[in-house]
Amino acid sequence: MLASAARKPSVAAIDGVALGGGLEVAMACNARISTSTTQLGLPELQLGIIPGGGGTQRLPRLVGLTKALEMMLPVHGEEAHNLGLVDAIVPRDELLENARQKALDIYARRKPWVSSLYRTDKIEPLGEAREILNFARAQARKQAPNLQHPHVCIDVIEEGIVSGPHAGILKESDAFQVLLKTDICKSLVHLFFAQCGTTKVPGVTDLGLKPKQIRTVAIVGGGLMGSGIATALILNGYQVFLKEVNQKFLDAGLGRVKVNLTSSVKKGKLTKEKFEKTISRITGVLDYESFKDVDMVIEAVVDNVSLKQEIFSDLEKYCSPNCILVSNTSTIDLNLIGEKTKSHDRIIGAHFFSPALVMPLLEIVRTTKTSPQTVVDLLDVAKKIRKTPVVVGNRTGFAVNRMFFPYTQAALLLVERGAGVYNIDRAITKFGMPMGPFRLCDHVGFVVAVASGTQFVYSFPERTYKSMLIPLMQEDKRAGETTRKGFYLYNDKCKASPDREIKKYIKKAREISGISVEPELRKLSDNDIIEMVFFPVVNEACRVYAEGIAVKAADLDIAGVMGMGFPPYRFHVFPQQFYLELYNKIIILRFNIRFVYRGGIMFWGDSVGSKYIYERLNEWSKLYGDFFKPCDYLAQRAALGAPLVRFSLIIFFRYIVEFKNVKYTICCFAEFAIGSNKIAVMR
Repeated sequence: MLASAARKPSVAAIDGVALGGGLEVAMACNARISTSTTQLGLPELQLGIIPGGGGTQRLPRLVGLTKALEMMLPVHGEEAHNLGLVDAIVPRDELLENARQKALDIYARRKPWVSSLYRTDKIEPLGEAREILNFARAQARKQAPNLQHPHVCIDVIEEGIVSGPHAGILKESDAFQVLLKTDICKSLVHLFFAQCGTTKVPGVTDLGLKPKQIRTVAIVGGGLMGSGIATALILNGYQVFLKEVNQKFLDAGLGRVKVNLTSSVKKGKLTKEKFEKTISRITGVLDYESFKDVDMVIEAVVDNVSLKQEIFSDLEKYCSPNCILVSNTSTIDLNLIGEKTKSHDRIIGAHFFSPALVMPLLEIVRTTKTSPQTVVDLLDVAKKIRKTPVVVGNRTGFAVNRMFFPYTQAALLLVERGAGVYNIDRAITKFGMPMGPFRLCDHVGFVVAVASGTQFVYSFPERTYKSMLIPLMQEDKRAGETTRKGFYLYNDKCKASPDREIKKYIKKAREISGISVEPELRKLSDNDIIEMVFFPVVNEACRVYAEGIAVKAADLDIAGVMGMGFPPYRFHVFPQQFYLELYNKIIILRFNIRFVYRGGIMFWGDSVGSKYIYERLNEWSKLYGDFFKPCDYLAQRAALGAPLVRFSLIIFFRYIVEFKNVKYTICCFAEFAIGSNKIAVMR
């Protein structure tokens, strides 16, 4: 770094965000001064790489080894000062003057002139350091057993501690270049940029509109969803009114909020003092009288059209004309919900995913009449409650549920034709999904699964697979986890185990549908199962994209990963030879390992190839019906030999890495994109 080799002292004045390369520039300076709101960290591991500008060597020397290993997530200015990462915290308007004075003091030898690369006062003794690193390796194996780059990062840090900072810098540089070429990195970089882009909505966020100040929010319905939304809001400073139909339900709803907050206290995420302040922000009510001054109302009752219509009619009467009216529906047409109102421009959907407090995705659903201002306002709320918003159009299932409704239906089709329930779930979880389709049905409950399925049968009858398997199980009072019987059996701790009785329901479902067992489907490989379950999902995602339900294909990738748990990458256990020779610049492709990377449903579809997906779906549609029929958009892309996405980050990334100076080119793309928005270096 030029800053560390300069003849004059350098002081970094930091305000805003200094992540990745931005923080590495600051650490190369002789001192750092920041504001209290500054964010600092090295989150490169989240992109499948390691810090590539000396971060693995300088950070441990500034804050100590233990804290350095924890700092892959951002910290704020005050905490950074306590750790020793920054030397002083000052107000924003005094930042540059203090940085200049600090540089002059160092130059005049009134303050020590020390390079962070040569500091040793925070580094633990060698034996203790190795214990810390070995513990970190064990944690990495436990949390991400098949990922190599966390281990590479630990090895690079150890090299610097054992052999000195220059040896560590060289090892860091070599490892960084190799990791950049891995498919895990490509997938995670794609998702990083996709997530950054979800708040950019053409025709909305480019109009110069400013979000309104929303301070008070009312929630109708205190069930699991309503109480989860309420908790997220009060944790982030909003005043909340929670309405229920009677005192019993209201007490239960408020009790759930209290349980959520108590859990945060037990986990150390919330102090007892903040608990009291947070719980004071919620008020329970039994009528609409308190709604006249609220800025936003979120309806979070069961998906019943007539009930929602009644609620929205009442809201229009009691709320101010500027109040935003929000429905938390997961599938129902918003135009239908607001049919009996006149306030169509301020009606919008906010589809939270369960559990609402934990799940990071928020689908913002707009109709053709929803005003851009209303969308901007809800985007701002999403940001403040730390959700990733994806703006989608108003059609059954919106984006996530629409894309993934073929997921369970494909699995049911395969089972009724001979495939095994547990073979399918095993193959799908091996692929990287958190749950297979049948385990997921048990988890959400058969009542919800059937109700959701009915919406799709009504909206898309020509391509919906109608199975009698779940209704037959419901007749025997099987409903999933709640009854401890579904596709699996459940013990007191909700641990699932296979159930032999499932076979009788499958046999009866075949008899009712007149379906016979297909011998070839009884012998499906894991790869065949993955293709037959997920290619229909890709097909439906193409429809969603072509219809304009999603603004960008990358939004669908984020929606699938954050809403359904679609794996962000495909991991591989590298051969030991690769791991040992990585630092000798042995290029990964010499081992002829074939990588398939995920990066979201559309990104994954492009890595497989539009032509291949089209051909397979076309073949299955001739054998098993229109459920597998390729959509027009997929057919067009396959005929052109084109990717599913009209402009793909995959292509852009591959083009970039062909440059001669791989490290510096990619560093700008993958690392400084994380960057910092305000760093000044004073000399």
